[in-house]
Amino acid sequence: MSSQAKTYLKFGGATAVIFLLLGYLAYTGVQDSKSYYVTIKELHTMGDSAYSKRLRVAGNVQPGSIKRTGTHVEFVLVEQDQNLTVDYTGTEAPPDTFKDDSQALADGSFGRDGVFHAKQLQAKCASKYAPQQPGMQGNPTPPAPMKSTT
Repeated sequence: MSSQAKTYLKFGGATAVIFLLLGYLAYTGVQDSKSYYVTIKELHTMGDSAYSKRLRVAGNVQPGSIKRTGTHVEFVLVEQDQNLTVDYTGTEAPPDTFKDDSQALADGSFGRDGVFHAKQLQAKCASKYAPQQPGMQGNPTPPAPMKSTT
């Protein structure tokens, strides 16, 4: 085998290793970043597969269940007749809209202790997104009539 062929073989081998490494990193990055959205009822019926996946669970915050200690928050999510205890230990404090009866979305993992361990938390104020009451207009006072100058 000539020295030029050996050089091409080494270059091709190094290129193949780099592509394999990049493919592996891309695959593991996608696996680590994807999360499955499930309802509380679905979470309770998943069995052992619930413990190994990154999950997102939504529900309404049960009134009186919020216990704060700095950025650490424990609360209960309610969806229809299902409850889920959530333990949030993210790096940021919960949003200002995180209150009793607000809708919340927890992103994390379900522990064998029956508690959902959230790393991210999103919330929206239920009253802010409520439908407008019948008979109410965007502007409660009608505009003043324009005067004629003729």
